[in-house]
Amino acid sequence: MRQIRALRVAAVAAGIALMATGCGATGKSSTGSESTGAAAGPITGLQIMVPNSPGGGYDTTARAAAKVLDDAKISTNTEVFNLAGAGGTVGLARIVNEKGNGDLAMLMGLGVVGASYTNKSESKLTGTTPLARLIEEPGAIMVGKDSPYKTIDDLVKAWKADPGSLAVGGGSSPGGPDHLLPMQLAGAVGIDATKVNYVAYDGGGDLLPAILGNKLGFAASGAGEYLKQIESGEVRVLATSGDKRLDGVDAPTLKESNIDLVFTNWRGVVAPPGISDKDKTALIAALEKMHGTDGWKEALKTHSWTDAFITGDQFKTFLTEQDKRVADVLTKLGLA
Repeated sequence: MRQIRALRVAAVAAGIALMATGCGATGKSSTGSESTGAAAGPITGLQIMVPNSPGGGYDTTARAAAKVLDDAKISTNTEVFNLAGAGGTVGLARIVNEKGNGDLAMLMGLGVVGASYTNKSESKLTGTTPLARLIEEPGAIMVGKDSPYKTIDDLVKAWKADPGSLAVGGGSSPGGPDHLLPMQLAGAVGIDATKVNYVAYDGGGDLLPAILGNKLGFAASGAGEYLKQIESGEVRVLATSGDKRLDGVDAPTLKESNIDLVFTNWRGVVAPPGISDKDKTALIAALEKMHGTDGWKEALKTHSWTDAFITGDQFKTFLTEQDKRVADVLTKLGLA
């Protein structure tokens, strides 16, 4: 487990790889002859980079997508690899520096947007090639099975009594979803958020041991990353942050618990800057085909993800808006 930093911050009420050597996404070889173009067959040589540790939300989403792509013969031998560090900005720098590489994509989301500012990264997601937004999911307020908090009311009562005594864990850097959710929750229940102790972990894979080991007062993250532990009883969900309850998770929403807050996270896929129009078209087409498969529909159900599919220019506009919104929030917090 690697703890990145502990921060006390004020809440602001704001909404918020390996380099391929053979052929590009369209199957065009280095000699210029097309081997597996979009019309000729599946994509070959595709690598999906995960900018966090194994076991987190990005990792789970990337591996689910790769499996569906291969099972549906949309691509063959799709490789998923992890390049963790600095809230996802090590991977972000890699994708930006792989200019023109049509064999590489990165699974990312709101957390990388925030980390690009809080870690003072020179690379920004607006410098990538947006391909598709895949999913949305609500957050979950979670504790380990041995936690004294059995309900969200129990937790809020203890938290309000001594906010600084409860470490609040999340699998994203400040500005990411796991940070924004507890900060907005603090404001919603009347806690002075300058007293909140937020502890950032580099992805859900690093956060999980802290939850299981009761090293946190509570954790905020996507429930889909911990379904096995939730089902086994090792992790207890006190509340979820969506409009509706999560299927398969026996916990009320925050609104049901008389806490006026709804919050969702999102994940998507980007490619390096400067890829050819042909590679961009082929990659988006592959994701569109994946989105239409029964396998992807099953993945959405299995992981309690909400379908939020948009592509190309529409995703580019969304990403630009998210980048500006998060930058504005973090500037007000003094973190950007």
